[in-house]
Amino acid sequence: MIHKSSVIDTKAKIGKDVKIGPFCFIGPKVQLDDGVELISNVHIEGNTKIGKMTKIYPFASIGTPPQDLKYKGEPNSLVIGENNVIREYVTINPGTEGGGSKTFVGNNCLFMISSHVAHDCKIGNNVVIANNVPLGGHVTIEDSVVIGGNSAVQQFTRIGRLAMIGGMTGVLKDVIPFGLSFGNRNYLKGINLIGLRRKKYDNKKIMELDKAYKEIFASKNLQENIAKINGEYKNNELVQEVTKFIEKDKKRPICAPLTEQ
Repeated sequence: MIHKSSVIDTKAKIGKDVKIGPFCFIGPKVQLDDGVELISNVHIEGNTKIGKMTKIYPFASIGTPPQDLKYKGEPNSLVIGENNVIREYVTINPGTEGGGSKTFVGNNCLFMISSHVAHDCKIGNNVVIANNVPLGGHVTIEDSVVIGGNSAVQQFTRIGRLAMIGGMTGVLKDVIPFGLSFGNRNYLKGINLIGLRRKKYDNKKIMELDKAYKEIFASKNLQENIAKINGEYKNNELVQEVTKFIEKDKKRPICAPLTEQ
């Protein structure tokens, strides 16, 4: 079903069972896969692909040029996966040459009202971004992350898998997988134990992770602390995921407990 008031370029690729409500605009390089639904007043342009069964609410703006003064019109793209929900006034921009020219969003994500995904971001699966949350350019959000309302994530920041960011948090530092992060300028407040249990991880491994977390952040010298404990937890994939995240090349410092900042 396509409403007669919507403007759809003849070169756009529209899949089966796509629903396009009133007053939408679809540009020539846009691809809407099967079952996509645009409620009304949705603007989609650029080299943008939207995966199956994704639902987009009124006044969302998808695929418009990056908000980066260095962008001079070079080719770029935006890929949004399947079964996402994109609520009112959400904006998502494609990539720039400095970030690989591609912005990517995974599957089964929820973007609440007025959230923003900037150029060159990489968003995993099952991510929830609450109301009024802007992600700066080149941000990486791994699977199953939850970001509370009115938070802001600085460019080039990484947030690890199953981490949770409290509302109204300024995220200036990388957050480890499974971390809980809060504050006017973010700090760590422990491990997301509830989230891990909901994912049905073995309780012994969760408790080992909680113990390892305290050892990793026992002092400001994280590399030295990791060297001391790595052999002890070599069979715990949760601990290994955290240590690999910390050791990976990065643009931002690692977020730590408040007492260690």
